[in-house]
Amino acid sequence: MAWFRRRREPQRAAGRPLDRADLEYLAEFVRTRRGVEAFIEPRTSVTETTVLLVAHDGEWTRRRTETPEIARRWAHQLSVPIYDVRLLGYPQRMRDYNERQKRRPAQEN
Repeated sequence: MAWFRRRREPQRAAGRPLDRADLEYLAEFVRTRRGVEAFIEPRTSVTETTVLLVAHDGEWTRRRTETPEIARRWAHQLSVPIYDVRLLGYPQRMRDYNERQKRRPAQEN
C-alpha cells in the first residue's frame, strides 16, 4: 500500500514564447472587428496564460501568452481595454454568441 507516499505537486504547463504569428493573428482580429476587449485568463495546471479577445457581437478568440504583463503591454499598444477574467468573469455577449453558434444549423459544404 502506498498510504505514506508523498504526493507530487501538479505539473504546471511550461511557458512558451509568444509566437509572432499569434501576435499578428490577434492584431488582425482587433483591426477587423469593432469594440474588441481583451481578458487575461490565468495559468492553470493544464493551460498556460492566455489572452482572450471578445468583439462587440461576442465573437471571440484566444491565444497563449508568456505572462499577463506581456498581454497587458500588447493590449495597451493597440489601445484595447484589458481586464482580468478572474475579477470580471466572461462577458455575457460572449456566452450569447456561443449559444447562437450552437443553435445555428450545420452549414453544408
